[in-house]
Amino acid sequence: MTTASVPVPTAASRRGLLAAWYVGAGLMLVALNLRMGVASVGPVLGAIEWSLHLSPSAASLLTTIPVFAFGAFAFLTPVLTRRIGLHRLLGLTMAVLAVGIALRLEPHGWALYGGTVLAGAAIAVANVLMPAAIKSDFAHRVGLMMGLYSTALFLSAAIASAAVVPLTGAFGSWRPALAFWAVPAVVAFLVWLPRALRNPGHARGSRAVADAPVTAVDEPTFARLFRDRVAIAVTGFMGLQSLSYYAFLTWVPTVLQDAGVPAHEAGLMLAYSSLPGIVTGVTGPAIARRLRPTWLPVLVVVVLCAAGFVGLLVAPAAGAWVWMTLLGLGQGGAISLSLSYIVWRSPDARHTAHVSTMAQGTGYLLAGLGPLGLGLLHTATDGWTVPIVVLLALLVVQLVAGVAASRDRHVLALAPRV
Repeated sequence: MTTASVPVPTAASRRGLLAAWYVGAGLMLVALNLRMGVASVGPVLGAIEWSLHLSPSAASLLTTIPVFAFGAFAFLTPVLTRRIGLHRLLGLTMAVLAVGIALRLEPHGWALYGGTVLAGAAIAVANVLMPAAIKSDFAHRVGLMMGLYSTALFLSAAIASAAVVPLTGAFGSWRPALAFWAVPAVVAFLVWLPRALRNPGHARGSRAVADAPVTAVDEPTFARLFRDRVAIAVTGFMGLQSLSYYAFLTWVPTVLQDAGVPAHEAGLMLAYSSLPGIVTGVTGPAIARRLRPTWLPVLVVVVLCAAGFVGLLVAPAAGAWVWMTLLGLGQGGAISLSLSYIVWRSPDARHTAHVSTMAQGTGYLLAGLGPLGLGLLHTATDGWTVPIVVLLALLVVQLVAGVAASRDRHVLALAPRV
C-alpha cells in the first residue's frame, strides 16, 4: 500500500505565487486611487461655491470635468500603452494623478480646474487599462478580481467622502483637505514603481496586454464595434449607470443639506452609501454568472436605484439612511456589472482593451452630462424634483441597455464562449 505523495512547492512556484499576489495587490492599490480625487469634492462643494463665489453650475464643473476627461482621454490610452507599456503606464497615471490633486493647494482658480483635468486624464487611462490587465493576468479569476476592483472603487469613494469634511475642519480650509488625496496616489506610485521598471516581457501576459489596445492595424475592428449591438449595449449600460452614479456623488450631499441635514452628516451618509455598494460590488459578478435569466441582476440593481431616488424625492431627510442604503446597493451592483460586461463580452485581453476603450471612452462622455445637467436643472427650477425625475426616466433606458448587455455572447461574434 503506497501513500499518495503531496506535491512540495518549489522555489519557482513560490516566487510565482508571490508575484501574482504582488501584481493583484498593486492593481487594487491603483484602483483605490481612481475615485478619491473625485468623491472628495461633493461633500465640500458648498464651501467651494461660497469661497470662490461660484454658481451651482460652475461649481458642478469640478465633478463634471473629471467624468468628461474619463471619456475624452480614454481614447488616448491605446497610443500611450503602445509607446510606454501597460505596467509603466499604470505607474505613470499615479504620478500624474498625484500632481493633479496636489494643484488644489494653489489658490488660483486655473490651478483648481487645471488640476482637475490632469487628475481626470490620469484616471481615464487607468480606467481603460484595468479590465484588460485583469483579463490577461487573472483570466482564471476574472469574477473575483472584477468584484475586488469594483469594491476598491466604492471603498475609495467611501473613505474620501467620509474624511474630507473632518479634514477640512482639521486643516481649516477645503484646499488642503482636497489636496490630501495626493498622498495615497504617491504611495501607489512608489509601491508600483519596482513593477513598472521591470522589463515588460518578464511577466506572463504583459506582452499580450501591451499589444491589446487598438493599433493602426486594428482600426477596422475597433470601428466595427460602434456598429455592434453587444458593444453598443455594454457602452450604453456603462454610460448610463456612470451618469447616475456621478450625478448622485456630486449632488446628493447638497440635496440632503437643502432638506435640513447638516453638512458633516450629509458627507457621512454619502460615505455610508458606499458600504452596501461594496457588498453588491464584491458579490455581484459571481452571482450574475449563475443567475438565470441573465437580465435579472440588471433589473434588481435598477429597481434598487429607482427606489432610492423616489425616496429622495418624497422624504429626503426623514428616510435618508434608507435611501442611501438602497442607492448604495443598486449602484454598487450596477458598477460591478458594467465593468464585468466589458470583460465577459470580450473573447480575450486584446478585445477587452477594444471594448474597454469604447465603453469607458464613450460611456464617460455620456456620464459627464449627469452632474452638469442636474446642476443646470436645479438652477433653472430652483429645486430637486425635476432633476430627480429625469434620473428616474434615465433608469428605464439603463434597464433596456443592461438587458441587452447581459445576453451571453461576445462582441462581433469573434470567438465561442469560454
